[in-house]
Order: sequence, then structure tokens, then C-alpha cells
Amino acid sequence: MVGIALLTLAPGRMGGSETYARGLAAALAEHGMRHYFVVSPPDATDASGGLPVAAAGVSAARPRLVAFLYAAAAREALAAADIVHYPLTIPLPPTSRPRVVTLHDLLHLDLPEFVPHHVRLFRRLAYDRAARHADRVIVPSAFVRDRAIRKLGLDPGRVRVIHHAVDTAVFHPDGGMREPFLFYPARAWPHKNHALLFEAFARVRQRRPDLGLVLTGGGHDGLRLPEGVRSRGVVNIEELATLYRRASAVVFPSRYEGFGLPVLEAMASGCPVVAASGTAVEEIADGAAVTFAADGAEEFAHGILRALDADSVLVERGVAVARSFSWAGVARLHDEVYGELA
Repeated sequence: MVGIALLTLAPGRMGGSETYARGLAAALAEHGMRHYFVVSPPDATDASGGLPVAAAGVSAARPRLVAFLYAAAAREALAAADIVHYPLTIPLPPTSRPRVVTLHDLLHLDLPEFVPHHVRLFRRLAYDRAARHADRVIVPSAFVRDRAIRKLGLDPGRVRVIHHAVDTAVFHPDGGMREPFLFYPARAWPHKNHALLFEAFARVRQRRPDLGLVLTGGGHDGLRLPEGVRSRGVVNIEELATLYRRASAVVFPSRYEGFGLPVLEAMASGCPVVAASGTAVEEIADGAAVTFAADGAEEFAHGILRALDADSVLVERGVAVARSFSWAGVARLHDEVYGELA
């Protein structure tokens, strides 16, 4: 019996790690070959994806520290598990059973200047310790595997690369007309590089004055949006999929990604992508995106113009690459990791 511990899930506020946790649960429910159950906060039982679920702890809407203290007291919820997996990294509630931890990135170690001091401290105490003490560590890319081995001194024999996946029933081309706007789906975290995007966009608008830029995600209230830029805030998955299908190109200037799910979703939707090089993005895009250095506005602007003029070969390659990232494969590879500890 595998227990999937999601007690630290804060619905709608965790970006790609939440998408992964929810997708994994649903994939195991549909494709998994073992017995599983999910432990979640009371306000996130829908994250079970159809697996049996037990609500424990407190609502994630409460202060996070309080939620953690309650979650630690809820360890009996995992008593039936032979193996416990923590897809959101933090090992709460604690267990003496064999543990699998998913480590999504090492942003706090690789680019500490973009992470507040208190967050860096918390991650070092929670994330780094969890990875070092886990029986197996799952990472979403070879990039994160290399960084984890180098920065945390992990035994390579305990680390497994399992890419995330994309739901092609939701994210797919529809043959419709694209509209004159760029699209960037990202919360306004410092490493997401919105300032560089605005600078490059201003240069592109000199050539394409009719072009707009649409942002989605939280935290945009503190951004000064230039002319031609608008934010739609947090959107549901149906609206997100529509934006991918209607945008002229997806721009992704993030300085750091452990995976880069929006790049995969955009390619699956048949949308050209221009993305910052380095980190995991090039690994995921596999040659199907226009790339540029994450600190060059002029190079970024040229990349955007190239993406706007992208031929069908690049788009078709992107669709093909994205289709190789299946949730059925994710479930199978997780089952293999669980089997190592059974």
C-alpha cells in the first residue's frame, strides 16, 4: 500500500508542483498497478484524482506553520502505508516507513538572490533535509538530478528522473486562427523575469505595433504593466488552454526552471515557444522552441520575432515532443520506484 501525502498542498498557490501532484494521483488511479491512498487537507480532497482519500490536518488557508503542526500530529492517517511518497517534498506527517520525496528544483541554492531569506532558510531545513533522508528522490529533469547530486551530495543511486506530463485531451491544437498577442503564464516571482520580458516586448512593438501581451498567474498587482500588456490573473484550465491555442506565441523568459510545464503545454497546443536557455527548459523542449540567453533583451526580441514567423515544421515538432510526455508513463515510472522499496 502506497500512501500519497499531500498535507502541505495549498490549492491554487503552488504552480507546477500542484499540477504534478494532482496529475500523479489521477494517473495512478487510472494506470497504476498498486494500491494507493491519498492524505490531504480538508480543502484539497479533490486532489486525490479518484484514489481513496483521507482528510487530515487543517485547511491550507490557515497560517502555514499552524497547518504543519497539525499535519505532523496526523501521522496516524498514514499508518496503513507500506511506502510513503511526498510529491510536494516536505515529509509531513513524518513516518518510519520507506520514503519517496519529489524534489522539484534547487532555486534557493542555485539562485539565492531571487529567494527571500526566510524562504531560503525554510527550504534548507525542509527540502534539503527531506531529500537527504529519503530512500528515493524523484526529480522532474536531468538538470535537477545533476544539481541535487552536486549541491546536496545525494547518492546518484537514490535519485530517479521522471519527467512530468501534459494532458493532451486538454492541451491540443484546434486549427483555429491565432490572434496578435504573446502569452506568458507565470506568477510574478522574481526569477520569472517579467522585467526582461517587458523590455523585449517594447522592442518587438516597434516592429509589430498591433501585438499585445497577455499575462496570467498571481502576484501581478505589484507589476507596472507597459502599454499593450494586460494581466488576467489566475485563470481556470479551460481558459488557459484557450489562451495557448489563440496566442501567436508563448514567451517564457524564466531564469530558472526545474521542469517548465508551460513550455510543454504550449507545444502540445501547437503554439510556437520562445524560451530562455539553460536549466531544464531546453531538455524538455528538445529542439522544438526558439531559445535565447536569459539576460539579453535584444536577443529575446529577435527570438520573439522568429517565433512569430515560425514555420509549421517547428510547431509540428513541438506537438510531437509534447505527446511523448504521457501521464500513463509517469504512473508506470513511479510504480517502478515504489517497487524498489516494496
